[in-house]
Amino acid sequence: MAFPMIQTNLYDYDVYPKIVRAGCPAEITIRPTGGRQFWFPGQEYDLTIKALFGGNPAQYPDSGCYETRKVRCDEDGCLRIRHTFEKEQEYFLDVAFADQEGRPRKERFSVYCVAEDLWGMYPLMGDLHVHTTRSDGSQNPATVCANYRRHGYDFMVISDHRRYYPSLEAIRAYEDVPTELCIVPGEEVHMPLVHGRMIIPHIVNFGGNYSINALVDRDDVEKIAQEPENRCAEGECPPMLSQEAFEQAIDAKAAEVAPHLPEGVDSLNAGGVEWIFDQIRKAGGLGIYPHPTWISDTFHVPDVLHRYIVDHRLFDAFEVLGGENYFEQNGYQTVQYYEDRALGHRYPVVGSTDSHSSYPTNRNAYICSTIVFAPENNRQALIDAIKDFRSVAVDTISAEFRLVGEMRLVRYGCFLLKNYFPLHDEACAEEGRLMKQAVTGAPEEQAEARRTLSVLHGRMARMRQKYFAF
Repeated sequence: MAFPMIQTNLYDYDVYPKIVRAGCPAEITIRPTGGRQFWFPGQEYDLTIKALFGGNPAQYPDSGCYETRKVRCDEDGCLRIRHTFEKEQEYFLDVAFADQEGRPRKERFSVYCVAEDLWGMYPLMGDLHVHTTRSDGSQNPATVCANYRRHGYDFMVISDHRRYYPSLEAIRAYEDVPTELCIVPGEEVHMPLVHGRMIIPHIVNFGGNYSINALVDRDDVEKIAQEPENRCAEGECPPMLSQEAFEQAIDAKAAEVAPHLPEGVDSLNAGGVEWIFDQIRKAGGLGIYPHPTWISDTFHVPDVLHRYIVDHRLFDAFEVLGGENYFEQNGYQTVQYYEDRALGHRYPVVGSTDSHSSYPTNRNAYICSTIVFAPENNRQALIDAIKDFRSVAVDTISAEFRLVGEMRLVRYGCFLLKNYFPLHDEACAEEGRLMKQAVTGAPEEQAEARRTLSVLHGRMARMRQKYFAF
């Protein structure tokens, strides 16, 4: 991912922890790591602690928060700042000193204070909508996963059209490879025709324990997709429906919703969408409603059907940012999200690439993503966190990143994108390169990559523990 707004001192100084707990004493260490040494053991320097969201206290005495004091440099060349940060927000730590010529200088460092409910929740970067060569993508599942890890992703799903098994293929490819990337099972759901009609929009099954596509005995995908070991991540597969039984199920759901439909909404469309989301939840997955304003000749989902889906909250999460860079998709969806909030509709949001090639030569390869705040990087924790509104969508289409979601998490996410994720991504890059080598290299390269990954394993967890002093 691209981070053009990074402060240069992010690489000249190591600041940890970066996240502190509201109302609790904290100790922040600032360690010089690569720049000139401007402070020296035993000497004192002027420190000003400023709360970003309160304004300048000279202008806003009732809300502004500045505190000025001295801080002494320890024998190891570090500054250690002990302070109790009272409220959730970003705080600046401004250190004043003189350079070698005696000219005054100031370095600004940032930490973020979080309230109790975000304490213990790590920010995990991920993608919930990705394609491979098993449908209409350009790289195989294992390669796609390695490429995503190389670009700083903590979790992802392979969500090929009509196919669940590619996600299992990716998981199996790394079963015995030491990696901290969480690969979640899933698929993009396209059910068979109903009475000869293609009636149901694309829907993403993120983390469901079994395939929704393979609930029907069908001829429009290869037989491997319907083999029991490829239909289910764990346990036994549900029985498959015949085409006739599937149509009867959709007809029944359509009849159930028909009396409540607004003008212009077809009962088969509405019933089919609701049936799919119901099945995803039965499978334990997160039902994601993607790209309604994708222009597939016309809008993928007509406005009247979109309004019905939102008004009845049929989905678990809305893909507010997706895999196109024209304004009509992500711009319209973002405006729609905020208008829905104004109308009283609150729903979780995610951002995904919907990528069909995981190489940077693809203009849309890494343009959208999701930060999820979860206690662990595993399938259930991610699903629970998103359902609990602990996610924010990230747009890196343009040179400057943008975030979509609730203001509280947007502010926190902005801090993390400037002060944490650039360091995080550097650590991920080598792991991703080695992952690809471990599954696609020559035998001796695979062995070397696995040995190196074994040494590196746990590094990301240690980084989180350092910067998030939970």
